[in-house]
Amino acid sequence: MMSGLKNAGLRYKSLLIFVVGIAIGVAVLLSGKAGVDATSGDKFCDQACHAHPDATQNWIRSPHYSNKSGVVVHCIDCHLPGGGAEYYTEKARLGGQDIYGKLFKDLTKINWQSLQTLNQARTFTYDSACIRCHANLFSAGLSKKGADAHLHYQRSKDKMRCINCHLHTGHFRGKQAEEVQDEGVAQEQELDKAFPASPKAFQSYTELIPGSTVKFRMVAVPGGSFKMGSPESESYRHADEGPVHTVKLSPFWMGRVEVTWKEYETYLLQRGNTGRNRDVPEAGKADAVTGPTPPYGSPDQGWGRGTRPAITMTYYSATKYCEWLSQITGKKYRLPTEAEWEYAARAGAQSPYFFAGDPSSFTSQRWLNRLFGVKTAPLIDYAWYQGDSLDESHPTGTTKPNGWGLEDMLGNVREFCRDWYDPEAYAHMGDGVTDPSGPESGKEHVVRGGSYRSDAVDLRCAARDHTREEEWLITDPQSPKSIWWYSDVTDVGFRVVREMDGGARTAVSQPAEGGEER
Repeated sequence: MMSGLKNAGLRYKSLLIFVVGIAIGVAVLLSGKAGVDATSGDKFCDQACHAHPDATQNWIRSPHYSNKSGVVVHCIDCHLPGGGAEYYTEKARLGGQDIYGKLFKDLTKINWQSLQTLNQARTFTYDSACIRCHANLFSAGLSKKGADAHLHYQRSKDKMRCINCHLHTGHFRGKQAEEVQDEGVAQEQELDKAFPASPKAFQSYTELIPGSTVKFRMVAVPGGSFKMGSPESESYRHADEGPVHTVKLSPFWMGRVEVTWKEYETYLLQRGNTGRNRDVPEAGKADAVTGPTPPYGSPDQGWGRGTRPAITMTYYSATKYCEWLSQITGKKYRLPTEAEWEYAARAGAQSPYFFAGDPSSFTSQRWLNRLFGVKTAPLIDYAWYQGDSLDESHPTGTTKPNGWGLEDMLGNVREFCRDWYDPEAYAHMGDGVTDPSGPESGKEHVVRGGSYRSDAVDLRCAARDHTREEEWLITDPQSPKSIWWYSDVTDVGFRVVREMDGGARTAVSQPAEGGEER
């Protein structure tokens, strides 16, 4: 009997523990849910957690709040996964980041604009959240363009995200007026003196695009020899920058700045009015419509056009611009060779930059610099780059020129060169070559100069980069894809050079000491 009572007591205790455990578990779950609910409202996101000064107002002005249906999409609907355990783990991760930023960071020094880029947005937006609301990607009333894009998305989910096309849907980003920042009258008059419209010999000049009021300046670059590439002792050099070899170049002219939207839009306009279908792409590269077709999306990214460098056009499109410019002016314009580009960028210097300074002092890749502060002067005077650009391009001609009067050679946007890219090109080139034009064939083309997104180490005069055709066209849903516009790169443009002709061969043979005046 005692054994029975003892067993009954044990069963009672076990039952009591079980019931209490369930009660505690339910209480924990309920309190946890209450905590999750309390920290998931729009008001909490705005006032208690988020540090962004305008996130709420931009959300209220967006299509996710102000729309015909009256449906309001809340913060957590986009910025947390569609459900499951990931919902809670991501809530904890993002919430921790926001709280840390609010408590310990100087909000005035946060580059909010950089957080609007695709690479950053990938870390706090989720396709599962988008699909939770937009389950039918082929809804009634969807345009053909939208249907093509959604079909392309379904076929490329391993490469694409919803935000590839809808990056600015969740928060309103006011479209800036096209920025036409003409130079002031005094500066314009000064430039006209330094860049005459009709030079008598080999000198810098102003080119007026026929049939328009748009003009640009060309700098006379004296011929000479230089050592191309970077020595092994140069900080942050890459293997494809060597071996260092001597190159001799004939005189040429180079655009004072990168080709601007004003110039490129003149090309698009005139090509649209005359001979649009004259230049048919080579076999196998036919576009839907020959000639410069309309871009897929806004090529200026909403930053403005005017005197900002033209971007998102393909390498093919840039070469067609040069052919058009040559045809209407009667001069031979083209993209620079890689050797011409580096020679012009250095302006007689053999240091990492055309001014004094070491990449190890300017880079943010070095943890000591991040800890004690990254040096910016004098780089900040010569380049729009990661350290000062606020993650967008800037009007050309707003930085200091190098010794030969060329501006924006470093930063702002990367620039196409005519050469095919080959990491072993310098080894094949040999020493003492004259006017090299690079490998005879290849898959990608050379890109030089770094951009507004680049770290200081990628602005070195010898730093090499190249196109990535497939990667830069991932989002484009067209079949075949456009040969005129890239859909997935926003920091590449180009500048032109003009070859010497028989009537202007009075060029100096060596660089002038200290360069020429602007």
